Amino acid sequence: MPKFKSNSGAKKRFRASASGKVKYRKMNRAHILTKREKKRKVGLRTDGYLSNKKEAATVRIMIQKRH
Repeated sequence: MPKFKSNSGAKKRFRASASGKVKYRKMNRAHILTKREKKRKVGLRTDGYLSNKKEAATVRIMIQKRH
């Protein structure tokens, strides 16, 4: 039987929290931040959680370690 591989792109972008929710880092926080308002940058600091349960389940399957 071949080994199953987790999705490397998903591994870099998502991680599962202790409660099982899927966390991700919000976009627009990488560079060229001087033109953005402080209020917007502060809001982008916190991690986001996938709200759609079906998408979260799919991502959980893609990031789990399978061997």
